[in-house]
Amino acid sequence: MTKEQVFSKALETLRSGGTILYPTDTVWGLGCDATNPSAVAKIYEIKKRSDSKSLVLLASDLDMVAKYIRVIPQMAISLVEVNDAPMTLIYPDAIAGESVEGSGDKYHLALNTVAEDGSVGIRIPMARWCRDLAFKLGRPLVSTSANISGEPTPKRFSDIPKEIKDAVDFVVPPSIDTESTGKPSQIIRIDLDGSVEIIRK
Repeated sequence: MTKEQVFSKALETLRSGGTILYPTDTVWGLGCDATNPSAVAKIYEIKKRSDSKSLVLLASDLDMVAKYIRVIPQMAISLVEVNDAPMTLIYPDAIAGESVEGSGDKYHLALNTVAEDGSVGIRIPMARWCRDLAFKLGRPLVSTSANISGEPTPKRFSDIPKEIKDAVDFVVPPSIDTESTGKPSQIIRIDLDGSVEIIRK
């Protein structure tokens, strides 16, 4: 498959509520449409992980982030503008759950992507391929490491367990991967008052 064909197949799978195994700017991830609760539930099932934990999402840009966060702290905007390495920001007060009929909001984040306190981790990936995928989908992607919960995070495609590869609806060929660092992103929590907490460097 050409890169364009792979992209089209991945997009088609996401749009139909399926799951994908794909390279991100950090490690290989399990992905789906972050506004589709059934698809998100499949991700938890594949990872054998409790859905009481939240998931990291990938967005194409800050404009997309703004559709799913009630108020973006100014500090978050500043960090995104100067960032030069994979960085996941935990935003307060995500817009999640069922859309209100007549509100004009067709999509909200699935509740099972959001932490109990209403926060959600979102990264604008360094990898162009991932940003384009989210942009074309028009919604954030789930991005969680491609491992069974509790097991080591695979650094390369060859490290991903066969049961993970067999469980997803579409596997992006490893030849597409040109930008993964093999390391998880830094994680920073930003509150509305501008306070910053570094959770993982």
